[in-house]
Amino acid sequence: MAPSSAASAELKDPPRLKGGWPLIGHSVDFVREPVELLKRAFEECGRVAQFKIFGKRITLFTGPEEHEALFRLPDEVLSPTEAYKMLIPVFGKGVVYDATPARMMEQLHMLHPALRNKRMRTYAEIVADETHQAIANWGETGEIEACEFFSTLTNFTSSRCLMGEEFRNELNEEFAKVYYDLETGIIPIAYINPNLPIPAFKKRDRARARLGEMVSQIVNLRKERGIVGEDFLQTLMDSTYSDGTTLTDHEIAGILIAGMFAGHHTSSVTTAWSLLELIENPDYYAKVCTEIRDRFSEGEAYTFDAVRDLERTEWSIKEALRVHPPLFVMFRVAQEDCEIAGYRIKKGEWVSVAPIVAHRDEEVFEDAGRFDPDRYGPGRAEDRTPFAYIAFGGGRHKCLGNAFAILQMKVIMAVLLNNYDFELGDDPVQTDYGRLVLGPKPPIRVRYRNTGKRS
Repeated sequence: MAPSSAASAELKDPPRLKGGWPLIGHSVDFVREPVELLKRAFEECGRVAQFKIFGKRITLFTGPEEHEALFRLPDEVLSPTEAYKMLIPVFGKGVVYDATPARMMEQLHMLHPALRNKRMRTYAEIVADETHQAIANWGETGEIEACEFFSTLTNFTSSRCLMGEEFRNELNEEFAKVYYDLETGIIPIAYINPNLPIPAFKKRDRARARLGEMVSQIVNLRKERGIVGEDFLQTLMDSTYSDGTTLTDHEIAGILIAGMFAGHHTSSVTTAWSLLELIENPDYYAKVCTEIRDRFSEGEAYTFDAVRDLERTEWSIKEALRVHPPLFVMFRVAQEDCEIAGYRIKKGEWVSVAPIVAHRDEEVFEDAGRFDPDRYGPGRAEDRTPFAYIAFGGGRHKCLGNAFAILQMKVIMAVLLNNYDFELGDDPVQTDYGRLVLGPKPPIRVRYRNTGKRS
């Protein structure tokens, strides 16, 4: 994949972003306002921009053709493993980003049976049940803090789908605290050194060890009682590597954490953003409510087939993902000299794509700054341009659970909007840029009123 010497001479060097400091480059800007740095790089340099942070030279690629050129390169040329070593203490040794590329793909693809149609049908009803439990005591009117509510709800839905009902019933209260300590250990300074002796990392390591114990407890319980579950955990317990070996409890826990991290984060913040954006766009809010309430007018169950029909609801979720992508930037590290979209990338340099920038590209998305779910409808389908819409990444590492995430969020939205009307409280709606996953900045209080349906 390395360019020949003749071809190499024709390659361009990426344009460099102005400013920065000697030695540390734009590190201060990245820590303080990472999204603003990425936006400025695109505005000043165009579709290819290079800057330096944490001693690493990073090239940002923006645009469908540029994304495709990057995502098409194999892991042997551009490695996600090297870029995300910060997550090794979270997922565990020998799991995902600490595994060889071949072993990593084996581990991730073991989840395929849990994402097939038969299993997906069971998840819809699980998510609906958890959502009904969450609103069972709401009454006629009231108020919630949106960030906390959706984080708690998706914690229950994701953990029950991933690890089963016995986990949900017996261990979920402790799991919520353990998982919180784990995810709050994922902060930008981990790119520099994920093993610094700081409180956040110490809590993270204790949480990872305890979560491994909790998963082992459920695995052993199932084996002792002969329980066979319909969830991700059972899928991993039944899986084998190509050499015939089974997964250890440590590996099962790590892969489940990886799935939980992706599913919970995306579902939590995106469901919150979807509701908030709909409230702030009353015309489309009315269309989504009408779609949901017409579909479930007779008290029909929230089945996989019923929820699948909710087109406008899905478009509103996809638009929330476009406007507010949870993972605002994705990295790879060059394992050899290579070429991307006509530009020279040297071994050891980092490359990136930034959904938060790409999704606001006016040449790709019409009136890109506006929340407009109809852009996914007939005649427009702006997400169909290959590698334009990258909320779930792209290429061979595109999120395997994207269909599960969309299903989960559609079910939650359907149950909520079929039973309640919502309006914003007095809190400003802002983005929390303090974490790697961009959600609404709490507190955001939302008032609700019963529709009188209770279904």
